[in-house]
Amino acid sequence: QVDLVESGGGLVQSGGSLTLFCAASGSDFGINSMGWYRQAPGNERELVAVIRSDESTNYGDSVKGRFTISRGNAKNTVYLLMNSLKPEDTAVYYCNGDFSLSYAGGTYSFPAWGRGTQVTVSS
Repeated sequence: QVDLVESGGGLVQSGGSLTLFCAASGSDFGINSMGWYRQAPGNERELVAVIRSDESTNYGDSVKGRFTISRGNAKNTVYLLMNSLKPEDTAVYYCNGDFSLSYAGGTYSFPAWGRGTQVTVSS
């Protein structure tokens, strides 16, 4: 089992910046990818950004050029730097990861989700 804990959400004015942080904890797990999703009221959960074990990244179209995902000094941590925030970025942001465990001669992958952190951008 892997637990994800997010921090860094809050209230910011349009055009401002916030940085979200996520840390994964557990025992003997590998990290295939970690990233962020968000969900606004009435909307489906959507990809914000992901970083993979080979350091490749992907971003949702609405955040490209404004948000940057990076890995922390500890490989089990990720940051999301959000610049030029807009009111439409208001949502609950969830840390997500795809992890792996070796067990009984095999390797098994599984997802994990954090509880979410609220980001509110005022106009």
